[in-house]
Amino acid sequence: MIRKPAVAGQFYAGTRRECLAEIADCLPAGPLNMALPEIIVAGIVPHAGWVFSGALAAMVFAAIKQVKQEPDTFILFGAAHGCYDMCPVIFPDGAWETPLGQIEIDADLTSQLIALGARPDAQAHRHEHSIEVQVPFIQHLFPKAKLVAAILPPASNGYEWDFGHKVGTLLKTKHTNAVCIASTDLTHYGPRYGFAPKGTGPNGIHWAHSVNDMDFINHALKMEAEHLVHSSLEHENACGPAGAAAVIAVAKAMGRTQGYLLAHTNSSAVLEEKFHQSSSESVGYAAMVF
Repeated sequence: MIRKPAVAGQFYAGTRRECLAEIADCLPAGPLNMALPEIIVAGIVPHAGWVFSGALAAMVFAAIKQVKQEPDTFILFGAAHGCYDMCPVIFPDGAWETPLGQIEIDADLTSQLIALGARPDAQAHRHEHSIEVQVPFIQHLFPKAKLVAAILPPASNGYEWDFGHKVGTLLKTKHTNAVCIASTDLTHYGPRYGFAPKGTGPNGIHWAHSVNDMDFINHALKMEAEHLVHSSLEHENACGPAGAAAVIAVAKAMGRTQGYLLAHTNSSAVLEEKFHQSSSESVGYAAMVF
């Protein structure tokens, strides 16, 4: 079973040559000059088009490479933009294809996550972009790694951190050389998104970035998985809160006590920096590791 790319040529480059060039643009120019865990067991990345958030997503994978890890498998917890199940929905077997070729699904680890409560469903992954946009970074930096892909809809019934705790316990007890990554963007602010409680314009965007996004980020850094989903749904500051809560629970089960914020920005700031254009709307992005 081969999962074909759904957003290549839209969210990121559609050919191998262009994809490699865009990855090179996204990756940090040199080593990350900041505190990092000795071993990274989990991370949180954004999933917008690479022109906006690719640099932050790449930063997380670069951090894993920088601490000299070579994971056997990446477990990616994606956001649910079109799947509204009540449990994790996992791609069962085969491979995922991108312009850089195919990455094999870790069938053994996938089957173990199914045993922990994930439901196998390849069709649910057909159009979901939140996992796909991470895969080329893995293929480029970790060519031997395999993939586990699961969508986590925000049911907010406690399964998020319970499932994450079970996955973390599994990884710890079996000494599996895997890294778990959650994919989420932060506050979607402005008329286009139907969310502008502080009005449109710079003041509202500043609030979205410095207050609303930071509510999510602080819960994540403090590893408060139990509160993160409820807070996110109340404050509308994440589109993938369930995956983030699950990955925090994974990290906590593996002995982590804090997160590390690598970077935080938003689409309005990127638009101004790269294209010298202003916007009345904004989407937040953060890169974190545990």
